[in-house]
Amino acid sequence: MALDKLRGPQTDALFEAILELRDLDECYRFFDDLATISEIQSLSQRLNVARMLKKGYTYENIKNETGASTATISRVRRCFDYGSGGYNEILSRMGEEDGE
Repeated sequence: MALDKLRGPQTDALFEAILELRDLDECYRFFDDLATISEIQSLSQRLNVARMLKKGYTYENIKNETGASTATISRVRRCFDYGSGGYNEILSRMGEEDGE
């Protein structure tokens, strides 16, 4: 399982740090220090692709609206189909249910 390869003390520390963030401003400051603008934009794009896939958008619509490559869209789709359920879990918490 991919999660087993990801787990470790350094990753635990990173995720624990993220869980300590209290608001959007803290998130912006922390991620500005932690990652490049391009890395943050990539992560943001993937989440947006996931949201659009969950709502039933076509690959072409997603590509046109987000600028994501079909490879990125396919990767996110594979996560929905075979992943750990993380996208579905967080999108549900964010109120992004099917068809909304």
